[in-house]
Amino acid sequence: MRSGRGVFTRRALLVMAVQAGVLGVLGRRLYNLQVVDGGHLRQLAERNRTSKRLLAPARGTVHDRFGVALADNKVSWRALLMPEETTDIPAVIERFSQIVPLDEHDRARIERDLRHVHKYVPVTLHEFLSWDDMARIELNAPSLPGVLVDVGSTRLYPFRDLTAHIVGYVAPPNEEDVAKDTTLSLPGMRVGRAGIEQTQEASLRGEPGSVEMEVNAVGRVIGEIDRVEGQQGQDVRLTLDSVLQQQVLDRLEDRVASAVVMDCRNGEVMAMVSTPSFDPSLFDSGVSHAQWNEWASDPRTPLVDKAVSGLYPPGSTFKPAVALAALKSGSVTAQDRFNCPGYYDLGGVRFHCWNRWGHGMINMREGLKFSCDVYFYEVARRCGMDPIKAVGNTMGLGVRPDIELPHVRSGVIPTPEWRQKHGFHWNGGDTVNAGIGQGFVQVTPLELATYTSRIASGRNVQPHLLRATNDQLSAMASDETVPKVDLPAEFLDVVRGGMFAVVNEPHGSAPKARLDLPGIQMAGKTGSAQVRHVSRALRESGHFNSMNLPWEYRPHALFICFAPYDNPKYAVAVIVEHGNAGADEAAPLAKLIMTDTLLRDPASDVRPAAPPPPPAEAQTPSAPAEASASAPTESPVADDQPERGATQ
Repeated sequence: MRSGRGVFTRRALLVMAVQAGVLGVLGRRLYNLQVVDGGHLRQLAERNRTSKRLLAPARGTVHDRFGVALADNKVSWRALLMPEETTDIPAVIERFSQIVPLDEHDRARIERDLRHVHKYVPVTLHEFLSWDDMARIELNAPSLPGVLVDVGSTRLYPFRDLTAHIVGYVAPPNEEDVAKDTTLSLPGMRVGRAGIEQTQEASLRGEPGSVEMEVNAVGRVIGEIDRVEGQQGQDVRLTLDSVLQQQVLDRLEDRVASAVVMDCRNGEVMAMVSTPSFDPSLFDSGVSHAQWNEWASDPRTPLVDKAVSGLYPPGSTFKPAVALAALKSGSVTAQDRFNCPGYYDLGGVRFHCWNRWGHGMINMREGLKFSCDVYFYEVARRCGMDPIKAVGNTMGLGVRPDIELPHVRSGVIPTPEWRQKHGFHWNGGDTVNAGIGQGFVQVTPLELATYTSRIASGRNVQPHLLRATNDQLSAMASDETVPKVDLPAEFLDVVRGGMFAVVNEPHGSAPKARLDLPGIQMAGKTGSAQVRHVSRALRESGHFNSMNLPWEYRPHALFICFAPYDNPKYAVAVIVEHGNAGADEAAPLAKLIMTDTLLRDPASDVRPAAPPPPPAEAQTPSAPAEASASAPTESPVADDQPERGATQ
């Protein structure tokens, strides 16, 4: 009995020891699970229960000077894929494409995004979902792990083509963009590709936020746990007046043209139109190849902002700069008189005046008033190109304007040195041709507006579009800090007087530009710039009429002006491509644009009421492609005509 009890006791002790060992192991494991690894396991459990992702910030808005939205955001719906919440991404994408079709462009973009983003960053499967699309996705949610419908925003451009060249547009980021900044891989992120959207990208983009959501076992969203909103991009206010912008566009109609309206006291751009234009909203969702090819093949170049990128010979609008250069260099005085018989002979080459009967003995004021080519041939020859270039640059010509836009080009004021760098010899004929704004001289419409503003105000104004960021006014918004141009006031007075005579005195070259507003007078200068050579024989035949040429061979029509004359406030520059004669085509347009500007007076910073109707007698001339203007007359009192240039 004792022996049996001893055996039983030993067996019981052995079982108890085994049980104690097992309990020890279990206790140790439980300790590890709950104490040592408890924090990590809680994180894993929480990760299975929740899904956290970054949120694209709302892009800042763009407004005109009176607070009218030029670029805004609107709600849109999109389908996202959370890579970390699915084990078979290709299969999920294939099932999704059976519910909401994906084209080759979408698939390529999705593959690119998956290669470059972290698993916790959602990838956009499809944007701009319809209600039917969202219903089908929700219905098939169990078979689409990691897919969710999300609210986003798309860029809205209320004025479409009216402000496209200035405001620009946004588009989805490319691989190079994402490589520079990984936050651009977030769904809904856009990058400015043109205009203010591009140059003010850093201010408009904002900072991303985050959202934490509760999900079930299949990854379907049950609810939102926490949300930290991103920081919206800054709001940008421009100097532009959207109503005046529309009025300028209405005046230009369907012409291939550009016009700039500027506050000549501080350089604020009130309106800047380039026609034709395009719809920038198409870039947000992606421009089709057909649409792109249509724009790219259009000879009227709708994608090019002609106001800042178009280069044109300035024609006679360049003559005030030549006059200022001659006065500053001392090579000519305002009282010096030169004879114009209708032509100018130099080195066996005859250069014609637009008036083949000539203007007789005239001084500088009369040379500007009549826009006499022969007078400025002689002035340019005496002055030389280096002083002309120096003064032209001082007045804003041939210098890239420092305005808040991309792709801004600078014009050219040639010199012998410039010509030699291009492998050619400079001769006297190049100088006299440049004296009337022909030959190698090129300017942009924005340069012309800046040049006119500096003549009018005597200040070294810098053109700009940015007025305020988050209601913080730009330092350039004040006209009190603008320095004076480096030219004596009496020289500017001579040129202003000549430009006044152009519009307001008998036999001036632009009587059609005379304002109809009581007590307000405008000064201006016509210009017509040839685009092809005209032979001497054809000129002297008396039968040449450039209006009979095909549209693309007609001269460009230009006009610059400022008003009021006695207290300049606004400057306007207009270029109509192949408009023929500046006095007949561009000057009447500039008159209408200046009238609209003076009546609205946007620089007063008091938001005007609805614009009044234009004067009854002020009718917009017809577009150049449908022009029916009479042939240019050839008399001492005729408007500035384009029949000019060197002929053999």
